[in-house]
Amino acid sequence: MRHPFSLIVCTYMRPKPLLDLLNSVKNQTLYPNEILIIDGSTDNETKKVIAQNSFKNLHYFLVTKEQRGLTKQRNYGISKVSNHLEVVCFLDDDTVLEPNYFEELIKTYTVYPGALGVGGYITNEVEWEKATPDYVPSINEFAFDGWKKEDGSRFVLRKKLGLDSDKPPGFLPEFSNGRSVSFLPPSGKIYEVEQLMGGVSSFKKNVFETHKFSTYFEGYGLYEDADFTLRLSKTGKLYINTNAQLSHFHDESGRPNKYQYGKMVIRNGWYVWRIKYPKPSLISKMKWNAIVWLLIIIRFSNIFTTIKRREAFTESIGRTVGWFSLWFNKPKHDNF
Repeated sequence: MRHPFSLIVCTYMRPKPLLDLLNSVKNQTLYPNEILIIDGSTDNETKKVIAQNSFKNLHYFLVTKEQRGLTKQRNYGISKVSNHLEVVCFLDDDTVLEPNYFEELIKTYTVYPGALGVGGYITNEVEWEKATPDYVPSINEFAFDGWKKEDGSRFVLRKKLGLDSDKPPGFLPEFSNGRSVSFLPPSGKIYEVEQLMGGVSSFKKNVFETHKFSTYFEGYGLYEDADFTLRLSKTGKLYINTNAQLSHFHDESGRPNKYQYGKMVIRNGWYVWRIKYPKPSLISKMKWNAIVWLLIIIRFSNIFTTIKRREAFTESIGRTVGWFSLWFNKPKHDNF
């Protein structure tokens, strides 16, 4: 079954990465029925790149200062989607697609007709190995569905302290701080989840009749995708198709400074946690705060263990300020 779809790319000051993405879209085995570029840039470089290159079905929109910011740009893009289309896809402007990305992604809606959203699979961030049937992971490893990988030092320490996630990847524990969909292996399978990464996601168009990206997440919009998909998953099924593959290159342009980023990690993280669990148990509250301080200490220690000492220092200060700010200025939402 064919599901006509739109691609929305929200971009900010990244003309070169955006062009790389669009060139990979041009080579798709299944091409978008429309491409909407929602540009929040403060210069004309992105507009020039679009004008100098030809891409079928592409429509360019330069938003005003008031409309700038990831969640605002996404909502603006949704308002421009053609009425006859069934699926809306989102991609970060610093991703590059495998040729069959859209073919695999859209096919998922036929395999699971009730799906409200489907995410793609990033291949260039984690190295996996097949595990033997009798394999038992060490504390320094993570294993899932017949695959294994080296576990991050933060998760190793959390395991030693009894603070590891008690849910599968893509699901949020009651104390938050779960394992993201990046902990799903390249098995070729389709996995049910309750969180998608916004920059490699897609949704049935009709979900936007009742759901919008929250404007609480201004500017860079850290965790806005977790907020949106956790709310959406309460009403239907979400999936990750590990055959819908792409690379994510994390371009540094357009990102906030590390102090602001550190504050957002804590405050936005608290907001998303309470969206899912408005009244967590006392033990979950204790675990959430313990993990916050564990990660602050680890980030502070990076001042002495990495060459990016200034970034480690400013981010750790931002995280600390963000935590203390929760005592007198918690994020506001109707649920809490």
